[in-house]
Amino acid sequence: MNTKKKEILHVEGLSISFRQYTHGWQQRTITPIKALNINVRAGEVHAVIGASGSGKSLLAHAILGILPANSQCNGYIFYKGQLLTEQRKETLRGRKIAFVPQSVNYLDPLMKVGRQISLGLNGNKKLQANKLLKAYGLTKIDGQKYPYELSGGMLRRVLFATSVREGIELIIADEPTPGIHQEALQAVLKELRLLADNGAAVMMITHDIKSALTIGDRVTVMREGTAIETSSVSAFSGEGNKLQHPYTKMLWLSIPENQFINCQEDQPWL
Repeated sequence: MNTKKKEILHVEGLSISFRQYTHGWQQRTITPIKALNINVRAGEVHAVIGASGSGKSLLAHAILGILPANSQCNGYIFYKGQLLTEQRKETLRGRKIAFVPQSVNYLDPLMKVGRQISLGLNGNKKLQANKLLKAYGLTKIDGQKYPYELSGGMLRRVLFATSVREGIELIIADEPTPGIHQEALQAVLKELRLLADNGAAVMMITHDIKSALTIGDRVTVMREGTAIETSSVSAFSGEGNKLQHPYTKMLWLSIPENQFINCQEDQPWL
């Protein structure tokens, strides 16, 4: 790992709370993310892993400035050393910061994919859209189809084409690999790795530790809304003796290639 790589994103002491109504006008506040710290560097894939409900997607939404209205965000988010205010998030989103959502349902089912890729482009939109189709292994004919006419793996690539354009410096990919066959999975992982190798900072949010270790440089493990450990990919080896937190070690040992242990939350060492 090259520690001299330029830091693109720095999150410090991030907490996210929501106000909820319970009975009548009574309200309660829940805080699913608490005192979270993380940073992502140019030229690396930084994987963020954790179980469902650990706060991974909320982290992405906070960085992008797309949290719901009933949320309250505390702490600091810096982009290239400058505070990422809500106004700056809006300015950079889609221009310097790209978001690859986890669901292909983000695509408009009533609009041809080529048209969707062209949205937000300048100049000759059709020409640029065709270049993006080619860049992500799709054809002009694919661009003339509706989303339902393409496979799951192809739709994943369409999501990349609609999100990751020239000039993007930070890519946040939220669960980019669920439910797709092995060939499509490898294509998506290869694309994320290539984006990092070309200089972008990539945050890959996933529950799939195997995919994270395949292309990642560093891994942050989230649990119950906080980052319990950040380690290099090389630490995930053997019996996990280089890992710092027992929960991280449990995740590593629980994959089929290792001991495939039974992960029970009532184990005292968790």
